[in-house]
Amino acid sequence: MLGLFRRPEPFADAGASPRDPGLWSRGLGLAATRSLQTLAVLALVAVAVLGITQLSLVFIPVTIALILASAIHPLVSFMRRRGVPSILATWISLIGILAILGGIVWVIVLTVRSQWDDLVDSATDGITQVTAWLNTLPFDIDAIDLDDVWASAGDFLTSASFGRGALAGVSATASFFTGLALMIVVLFFFLKDGPRIWEFLLRPFTGTNYERARRIGDKTVDVFGGYIRGTSIVAAADAIGIGVGLAILQIPLALPLAVIVFLTAFIPLVGATAAGILAALVALVTHGPVAALIVVGIVVLVNQLEGNFLQPVVMARSLKLHALVILLALTTGTILGGIVGAVLSVPIAAVAWGIITVWDGPHTPARPFRKKRPEEV
Repeated sequence: MLGLFRRPEPFADAGASPRDPGLWSRGLGLAATRSLQTLAVLALVAVAVLGITQLSLVFIPVTIALILASAIHPLVSFMRRRGVPSILATWISLIGILAILGGIVWVIVLTVRSQWDDLVDSATDGITQVTAWLNTLPFDIDAIDLDDVWASAGDFLTSASFGRGALAGVSATASFFTGLALMIVVLFFFLKDGPRIWEFLLRPFTGTNYERARRIGDKTVDVFGGYIRGTSIVAAADAIGIGVGLAILQIPLALPLAVIVFLTAFIPLVGATAAGILAALVALVTHGPVAALIVVGIVVLVNQLEGNFLQPVVMARSLKLHALVILLALTTGTILGGIVGAVLSVPIAAVAWGIITVWDGPHTPARPFRKKRPEEV
């Protein structure tokens, strides 16, 4: 009679032990589970990347505004602690940033306009010298027919391809100024209400999740700010060193080339070197091969001094990434976003690694990334 009320035994496989975790937790089942999880993560990343590329007109200005706000945040906080009203400190910082960026563009345009005729004349003479040198080679090289070149250029200018290209250029210009206006507006609000905006976004979180989100926000601002300030110092050193060398050699457009070196230095590993190659080409066209070789030597010397002495000091706290990681981030950013993507990819990668390092505590990385054994040298 009591057997009628006994709880029935759960169905069990004859070949499974009571502690057997099941087929999906061992062997091929575990591999299949991990594969499905990996595919789900990759799909999520792909959707995120697709969304970013489709909304690049919003994503890029907001990201640039966040980086600039992180860089100028210490100055804004200092002024507020000194009793400067919040809105006044915001306007001072914003106008200062815009004045610096506008001044850089104005210097480039003004100097290029003042020296453009000389550069064109020097380039023409350089092309003539190269053509004469090619004629001295032991094998025949047909001279370039300039009439054919101009005729081809005229055909292109009157073709439909040029019209489509011109329309694309107008569209790109409109997108640039739209993004610039959005960046300025977003930067203003980040400078004015950045902490309150972040605190508003953290409303859904409580307890441990809230503390983790706070650490992520603080780490993001710290890495972005440290990166942009450190890179600015390194870029200024590169620009001054190469610019002084170009000025001593009396290379045309020395100042614009120095400014280009400063701007391209925000692309790690390759930026300053590419600008140095451009300076060497200008020297080759205007002053000959000896001056070009000297410019190459100056670029190599400046890059070595910056890489071995200056960069480890000013970038140690903000950019703790291996050179291979930087190269992969640069390649990915360039493919997805061109030059702007190359500039933004490395600080974004640095922030991602910084978030991992504070995931479980101020000095405790996420569990999978904790050091478990010494790396072999």
